[in-house]
Amino acid sequence: MNASEAASPAGQGDDLPAVAPQLRALRRRAGLTLEAAAGAAGLSPAHLSRLETGHRQPSLPMLLALARIYGTTVSDLLGETAADRDAIVRAAGMEPTRAAGWTYFQAGAPGRGMQALRVRVPYRAEGDIVRVHPGEEWLYVLSGRLRLRLGDSAHLLAPGDSAHFDSLTPHRLNADDPDGVELLFVHTLLQSPTATLCLGHPTGDPS
Repeated sequence: MNASEAASPAGQGDDLPAVAPQLRALRRRAGLTLEAAAGAAGLSPAHLSRLETGHRQPSLPMLLALARIYGTTVSDLLGETAADRDAIVRAAGMEPTRAAGWTYFQAGAPGRGMQALRVRVPYRAEGDIVRVHPGEEWLYVLSGRLRLRLGDSAHLLAPGDSAHFDSLTPHRLNADDPDGVELLFVHTLLQSPTATLCLGHPTGDPS
């Protein structure tokens, strides 16, 4: 098992709702086989199958990767629905979700072309996972110091610093401070032929 497959067993500590029913349905809606979706997310087909059957709970990076691959949002993966598309998101209405030590709050409305999150990354959590996916990312450091690797370059970001980059550039982030780091995070959700080309064309019927 590689580092990107490290996730907590279902029902042990993570405050995630049951995502298994959504994962399989959204993969099929995207027209992806189990093998194609797992490969795009950096998982083994067996591990993705365990996520879809509820035998494993995904970490936040896994949810973000799968949301991008399926052309949807983390809220959709979690089965969360909103009564309407209110332009305002109140702090009191932001419910925290925890996964693999990360804590995130939805800072935007679901069903949009981009997703906004407020994220707390603890020290040494998921720092060795390298991500590559279509789209763009923007992040802004609120507190703590963030180590960000983009391709072959490494950067240390302090509060007030930000980064805006093409997500096809291999990237990795982790907290540099023992108290962790808090940041604002925005990423695009591509639902276009370009995104399909970046992810590769699946073959065969979805499993």
